[in-house]
Amino acid sequence: MRKLLVYLKDYKKETVLAPLFKMLEATFELFVPFVMADIIDYGIGASDSGIVLHSGLLLIALGLIGLLCSITAQYFAAKAAVGFSTELKHALFDHIQTLSFTEIDTLGTSTLITRMTSDVNQVQNGINMVLRLFLRSPFIVFGAMIMAFLIDVKAAFVFVVTIPLLAVVVFGIMLITMPLYKKVQAGLDAVLLATRENLTGARVIRAFHKETEETERFEEKNTALTNLQLFVGKLSALTNPVTYIIVNAATILLLYVGAVRVDEAVISQGQVVALVNYMSQILVELVKLANLIILITKALACANRIESIFEVESSMQWGETAQAASGQVILAEEKERMAAAQENTPAVEFDHVHLAYAGAGAESLSDIHITVKKGQTVGVIGGTGSGKSSLVNLIPRFYDCTKGTVRIDGRDVKAYGMEELRGKVGIVLQRAVLFRGTIRENLLWGRKDASDEELWEALSRAQAKEFVEAKEGGLDAPVAQEGRNLSGGQRQRLTIARALVGRPKILILDDSASALDYATEAALRTAIKELPGDTTVFIVSQRASSIRHADQIIVLEDGEMAGLGTHEELLAGCEVYQEIYYSQFEKQNAMQN
Repeated sequence: MRKLLVYLKDYKKETVLAPLFKMLEATFELFVPFVMADIIDYGIGASDSGIVLHSGLLLIALGLIGLLCSITAQYFAAKAAVGFSTELKHALFDHIQTLSFTEIDTLGTSTLITRMTSDVNQVQNGINMVLRLFLRSPFIVFGAMIMAFLIDVKAAFVFVVTIPLLAVVVFGIMLITMPLYKKVQAGLDAVLLATRENLTGARVIRAFHKETEETERFEEKNTALTNLQLFVGKLSALTNPVTYIIVNAATILLLYVGAVRVDEAVISQGQVVALVNYMSQILVELVKLANLIILITKALACANRIESIFEVESSMQWGETAQAASGQVILAEEKERMAAAQENTPAVEFDHVHLAYAGAGAESLSDIHITVKKGQTVGVIGGTGSGKSSLVNLIPRFYDCTKGTVRIDGRDVKAYGMEELRGKVGIVLQRAVLFRGTIRENLLWGRKDASDEELWEALSRAQAKEFVEAKEGGLDAPVAQEGRNLSGGQRQRLTIARALVGRPKILILDDSASALDYATEAALRTAIKELPGDTTVFIVSQRASSIRHADQIIVLEDGEMAGLGTHEELLAGCEVYQEIYYSQFEKQNAMQN
């Protein structure tokens, strides 16, 4: 929690003023029993209505001033807590954005969502309540004890015994429940994961008629969370009755001692009432403090979970974004020499690359060695789980290879800055993801300063121009979250257009045309082949027809290269490619017949 307090640095004034005004409110509250004692002893006891009226007005004044102080304290506490959570969420989101796919896969999406929402909200509530009550409640407890000593020392010893006993109960329950609240938050992660899986996979679940099984699975996780919360709640609920028993027993003892002292004419009846009021104040404040400690316990557990995310560092270290960033000045002649040298440099080179995912028992890629020239089209094909996506994900450095080197333009990808590398590579992932907004806003993800003419050109090459023109609003037509108001083929074509807007030197199409018909896919391949410049294209596909015209084809099987060459060469000498190709074309012939 201490590390997170840095996000309160812009709210130092509020963190001081909030408890200060609460202390002022508490101070006025401590004077109320004294005024009540005067009303009883000198007003009612002496039948002096003037003192009753004067003291009554004083009570009203103390109440109004206390209310004003309380509202002011609440304002500053809320401002500090909400500002803290806002900055914390920004920092947490920025940190998550720096993590590589490896860390995100390891942590899990549901856990990150819980940290960003539920955990931060719990910490925010904890900060708010601490600023309001953490100093006020102890101040009233010890203040009431001091005021009791001012009234009568012997009677005040009841407070001396009661307060430590209450502290043992409250803090003892806190120590027991704190680790349990951490388990509650972990259970919440599991429920959130099950919920998220069901919402994102609703169509699949219904297609396989698995609603009953998924309902049972959710109920199992939810029941486990409910039982744990009930158990922790029962322990926490012990706080109030135990404290009430102790305080009420202390009140009875106080009344007995007070009665004896009144009988001895040491104190007055009004002072006994004041002592009982102070005991009641202690009861109320200790109940508040107990509830506050429960809330703080939750907040601390959540803060530790948030800190654990901040402690996760990206396994990727990025190089300089450009030579100019290091202050080097490159002469025109040197630039020409470098440009000439780069002409003969391979666009992409896999130098005996191996890849093993974190926590995986075996390698996903083993000893991949390929050289791709500028302007070439490379096809990647293989069975499910053969490592096709893993291979192309190494190019934009979504993952780092565990052995070997991946080079772009003769330079290790690890030497690039993130912006420079991702500026060279455009990738269309297997799952077409669009964001809520308009078609224009989604396409501008490729390049912010792209003109409408460039957007239409990209749409035309992606075979998406026709359906975009047909939509009301054209480029400004709305896109629902994840493109739910578009068909699968439309989403794929828009994501391809988005990648083309960025004018990448290397374009990766990772099974991104699977929802397209053969005619549209053929037109798309032709348009991509006619891209200006030396654009190197990687096409990952399950269809042999999609990659048969590539300059070279990589055939993968169980993460290893089973073949490399042109369509004709592989058809003549690669058994894996032959099996894939002939099985698909046999199916097509059967369909035609």
